[in-house]
Amino acid sequence: MRAPDFWAPGRGLALAPLLLPLSWLWRLGGAAKRTGIRPYRTGIPVICVGNLVAGGAGKTPVCLDLARRLRASGTAVHLLTRGHGGREAGPLRVDPARHGAAEIGDEALLLARAAPTWVARDRAAGARAAEAAGAEILVMDDGFQNLSLEKDLSLLVVDGGYGFGNGRVMPAGPLREPVEEGLRRAGAVVLLGRDRLKLQSRLERHRPVLTAHLSPSTEARSLKGERVLAFAGIGRPEKLRDTLNEAGCKTVGLEPFPDHHPYSEDEVMRLAEAASAARAILVTTEKDFVRLPEKARPMVTVLRVALAWDDEAALEALLAPLRAGDRGPVESE
Repeated sequence: MRAPDFWAPGRGLALAPLLLPLSWLWRLGGAAKRTGIRPYRTGIPVICVGNLVAGGAGKTPVCLDLARRLRASGTAVHLLTRGHGGREAGPLRVDPARHGAAEIGDEALLLARAAPTWVARDRAAGARAAEAAGAEILVMDDGFQNLSLEKDLSLLVVDGGYGFGNGRVMPAGPLREPVEEGLRRAGAVVLLGRDRLKLQSRLERHRPVLTAHLSPSTEARSLKGERVLAFAGIGRPEKLRDTLNEAGCKTVGLEPFPDHHPYSEDEVMRLAEAASAARAILVTTEKDFVRLPEKARPMVTVLRVALAWDDEAALEALLAPLRAGDRGPVESE
């Protein structure tokens, strides 16, 4: 699905209040699911990278950066994801040579490039599998609201351009849970991208805030000055247009698709013909690219981005105790 327009910041003033009774039911349902859960405590540290809104906030780039950072220091890090968009329930260790997005989801394929990756709808079972396979630290992509696995550090990713949307809980807004409740369980907040909504000072009253941004790769910068037609099936497709504009591209159009959309050859051919008619290059994200049919990929240019932290020392201070095996008290749920 795509997020409704009235979920956006400053929107939903008329429609959202009508849906508030359903939001209360959503919250009650969430509370009922958490009742009686006994979280599994692994023998290794668990870092959760989550968010509070439905759709993308930038969790996967943060996970990729953490994995590469931990591996560079000699830590055997494994990644854990639910496998959104895939049919496999797991626990299953990802093998990019034989698994495709239809089986394990697009995020799992990207994560597997950085470190051993497990797909598991049952997060506790996935954690046990990773631990048995020799993981020393586990980084979980999403799962902040999943209480079946105890976390040692939860990083809450917030998109600086979208924030918490209209501030309402689903379906009146994009929130999976009220902001204050989520912040209480977080170890720190990662504010990703330009702080267009002036959120940092508000968030710093609750938790430490790390700021970071996505920057186009060197390869992507070669598109500077080029006319591009973009398409994306991610939580907020307009983020692709913003990144292309930052890279100096002349974006002639953006075609959005539902999150995790499985593309057909006909769809890509139609987009390629539209790009040709507009004298433009057809461009998409890495996450979308792995969902393209093999035969269609030569027609599409992929935009790769890298995560850059504004204060790496602050991030390293959070990771250092976990690298050393000093887990401390488990974060309160």
